[in-house]
Amino acid sequence: MRVLDLFAGIGGFTLGLERAGFQTVAFCEIDPYAQKVLNKHWPEVPIYDDVRQLSAERLATDRIGVDVITGGFPCQDISTAGSMWFTPQGTDGERSGLWSEFARLIGEIRPRYAIMENVPNLLAGNGGRWFGRVLSDLAQIGFDAEWHCIPASAVGAPHRRDRVWIIAYPSSKGLEGRSQARDHGEEGTQSQHQLITRCDRTSWRGWEAEPAVRRVVNGLPHRSHRIKGLGNAVVPQIPEMIGIKIMEGERDRGAAL
Repeated sequence: MRVLDLFAGIGGFTLGLERAGFQTVAFCEIDPYAQKVLNKHWPEVPIYDDVRQLSAERLATDRIGVDVITGGFPCQDISTAGSMWFTPQGTDGERSGLWSEFARLIGEIRPRYAIMENVPNLLAGNGGRWFGRVLSDLAQIGFDAEWHCIPASAVGAPHRRDRVWIIAYPSSKGLEGRSQARDHGEEGTQSQHQLITRCDRTSWRGWEAEPAVRRVVNGLPHRSHRIKGLGNAVVPQIPEMIGIKIMEGERDRGAAL
């Protein structure tokens, strides 16, 4: 499946999904250092630098077809980190408000799947209204959604790093018997998000020990940029896990036709 990786950062989504058999055909990333990382590892994949200027028409002009849109849209206006110093504005904030551009592109491109990631406070913030906005926007463009919080520690990481993962797909696909984006009452949530939670049989490569080189050398080039890039990145094993389950689901549906 062909992937458009929005808010791509240093390519965590792409790295994980490539392992599951996906192919990234375009990035969208505004940070210059992150662009250098993407260019180094995926030199043939074009990079668009402003999600606000990207459109289905522009992709079509560049002859780029998309099956899947991914992205961890900015969390600064949603996260509780540092909230004692400011009042988070949620999905109406200057940065996290870029969710509206993500939703716009899903509506324009009509991908088979959209995979999104953000901090868990997206679910609870403002009494659940921020997440309600996400689900409402998806429903208005004809997409259902499933979601679950998955920490990095669930795939063997030495730290927790809890994140909410959302998979959206056109309502007509009917992966489950009802719309979870439009009905999030008790009955609708008991199915527990089919694609994400049935991943217990997935095996993982072991996590390497922390390298000690930075403790004995006098600094590394671009260290602050590297730390920022890693801090903003998704853990690749989780999109890999999700991608594997999507591919299995696609094969099962193909065999049933």
